[in-house]
Amino acid sequence: MATQEAVQISAIVPTLTVDDLQKSIVFYEALGFAIDERWEENGTLLGVMLRAGKSQIGLNQDDWKKGRDRKKGIGVRLSISTPGNVDEIAKRAKNAGITLKSEPRDTEWKSRAFEVSDPSGFLLTIFSETSA
Repeated sequence: MATQEAVQISAIVPTLTVDDLQKSIVFYEALGFAIDERWEENGTLLGVMLRAGKSQIGLNQDDWKKGRDRKKGIGVRLSISTPGNVDEIAKRAKNAGITLKSEPRDTEWKSRAFEVSDPSGFLLTIFSETSA
């Protein structure tokens, strides 16, 4: 039985609806992302596209049409691979006032990783491959 080859994808770009766009921008900038694009309407910032290396994350301000009590981030984890030094990224985050959910550690799957939640509750695992 022949198996069909999966579609070729060069990138997946998550776009997150967030509670406080400015607070989320500050959070992601502290991790090393930079604003690549801005979406405004009548002078109001509605969203941004952030970039780190070749990867992007979109952030949109919640318009609250689905209620202010809508929970975000439930069941979502963004695993972010970096060739950079995970300990330095964690230190940079802590210096910016971000509380880590876990300190950098060596994992059983040969990576170094730490976890952090963004201001809207999205869980991020930032990791790098280890040489061991």
